[in-house]
Amino acid sequence: MINQTLKIEYNHESRTVPHIDIYLQSNRFFVLCALTLLLSISRFATISAEAETPEEKGMRIALQASESNEGFGDFSAELTMVIRDRRGGESTRQMRFKVLEVPDDGDKSLFVFDQPRDVKGTALLTHAHINAPDDQWLYLPALKKVKRISASERSGSFMGSEFAYEDMRAGEVAEYTYKYLREEPCGDLTCTVIEQYPLDEKSGYSKKVIWQDTEELRSWKMELYDRKESHLKTLTFANYKQHVDKYWRAEEQTMENHLTGATTVLEWTEFEFGKDLEESEFTQTALRRIR
Repeated sequence: MINQTLKIEYNHESRTVPHIDIYLQSNRFFVLCALTLLLSISRFATISAEAETPEEKGMRIALQASESNEGFGDFSAELTMVIRDRRGGESTRQMRFKVLEVPDDGDKSLFVFDQPRDVKGTALLTHAHINAPDDQWLYLPALKKVKRISASERSGSFMGSEFAYEDMRAGEVAEYTYKYLREEPCGDLTCTVIEQYPLDEKSGYSKKVIWQDTEELRSWKMELYDRKESHLKTLTFANYKQHVDKYWRAEEQTMENHLTGATTVLEWTEFEFGKDLEESEFTQTALRRIR
């Protein structure tokens, strides 16, 4: 160690402080600064976590889940829709699906029915929006007519299934307010449980309760409540697969209607990402050319 005097210039006046161990003092100073910084960070993190309201935490998790799914560009898939009534009656339909990601706005998506023959060519086109109501059109080939789905019709059944028209598009984060409820086990995973409240007064739902795993932010269950706040339906997700090393998609979605006892299952296959889809494929004019 080095003992020497320390010369300090203060207000243009030099002063000498004798017998200060510069090495020891400087190291103590930096250690003290480091400890103070660590304590401050720890305290700030604790205060921040405690200060975050359930509404803020719910919104933060929703934003994280949305951001984890951004950047896919476009993809397509094949679907089988199985509709079952409470007595065990069953009908099956085959569909195609494609979606185009739109920067700074909601996605554009298209469902097209291929089978059975009586619904072949029927198509649902959706233009989702971040800060405005979504646009939806249904093409009916028998009438050669494009029908706009009004806001009041979006809570209606989509082609006789337990899915409503508003269920057939990805909701944007800005369309809801949120409230974090808790964390709990869900199978082998841990899930957050969050309530979503739609801002659209024409929505068929008063709220949704969603279970998402904390690891990949995948949705595993969603309870849907009607405008009277009764538990109307439950949507469950299964058989997740990861695509292009990033994007998780459930290969099975089951919607159960607790009022009617009916269920609808969507089985997704043949996912393809990066198909270079064009915006011209997602127009009302394109609906009339579907084969």
